[in-house]
Amino acid sequence: MAGTTRSEKTVGWRLLSFIVIPFLLLVGRYRFRNVDKLPAGAFILAPNHYSNFDPLVTAYALWRAGRVPRFLAKASLFRVPVLGAILRATGQIPVERAGTTAGADPLAAASRLVDDGLAVIVYPEGTLTRDPQMWPMRGRFGAVRLSLEHGIPIVPCAHWGVQEILPRYSKKLSIFPRKNVDVIFGEPVDLSPWQDKPKTGATYAAATTAVMQSITKLLEELRGERAPLERWDPAEHGQTEFGRLEN
Repeated sequence: MAGTTRSEKTVGWRLLSFIVIPFLLLVGRYRFRNVDKLPAGAFILAPNHYSNFDPLVTAYALWRAGRVPRFLAKASLFRVPVLGAILRATGQIPVERAGTTAGADPLAAASRLVDDGLAVIVYPEGTLTRDPQMWPMRGRFGAVRLSLEHGIPIVPCAHWGVQEILPRYSKKLSIFPRKNVDVIFGEPVDLSPWQDKPKTGATYAAATTAVMQSITKLLEELRGERAPLERWDPAEHGQTEFGRLEN
């Protein structure tokens, strides 16, 4: 892909890929669409999120596009033996839960990656969707804050089929037979209407709505059906557990 640098795929990353990719290929067949939509240099990839297996698939999609993925990951994962060491070694970014003061500002940490022209994956929903039919729910502000404050494009992404490998909220992997997983990238979301607006909650909310609409349209294409007109809002259902990048 144009603009991709070989230096991103370090020896450590390649060693990790030799472990992870064979497993991914064991459980799934992956079809990637619109890989050419990914810009050169820094960008934020904003995917839908409905399975705890999603990050592996999203990371693999970027790897196949010639890029190395970085995530904003729950800080608690960095304290897990072995996993924490891998996360630190691969430059992942710890995000503390709401109400905590430990750790660095994740937006500041992400901006350092942006300065180096790297790809950062941010799940705008902040957690697995609560929508009963697994459509994208109301988004949080982290992705658009990073985009508007640093002038970084947001590329929407949708995938479908991962739920057949690991259902939502489940810990039981379905390995055989191999499952079909489709991944599609979209055009960078046009956030220019909000670029020069005051950085307020209303601005972030409107921009986040545009991002979630882009993701939903891509998922509609993959699923071959229309999403509900009303987006699932966790706050209206008494579900308020989100990460630090909410608002």
